[in-house]
Amino acid sequence: MTHELKTWPDFYAKVRSGEKPFEVRKNDRDFKVGDVLHLHEWSPEKGYSGNSMQIEITYILNDSKWGILPGTVIMGLSRLPIATIDVTIDQHPKMVVS
Repeated sequence: MTHELKTWPDFYAKVRSGEKPFEVRKNDRDFKVGDVLHLHEWSPEKGYSGNSMQIEITYILNDSKWGILPGTVIMGLSRLPIATIDVTIDQHPKMVVS
């Protein structure tokens, strides 16, 4: 399942760079390992920036014995490969996965 989520610019940048390999969210969507988060950079002042990325949930921690509030999850994340088109003049386009 893919979940479309707004993410504030500072958090978006840190997830994108790999500095923040987790997400803390209210579990109002029944998140599961293997689900995909489609994060859209958003701020209340500017709205959507147009930047987005997809990441996979690799781990979920939601146990209150570890201090996690009921209804909240901490999700471990892994960036999904991004398919891009590499076009060079006088050559056929080729698919590149990064």
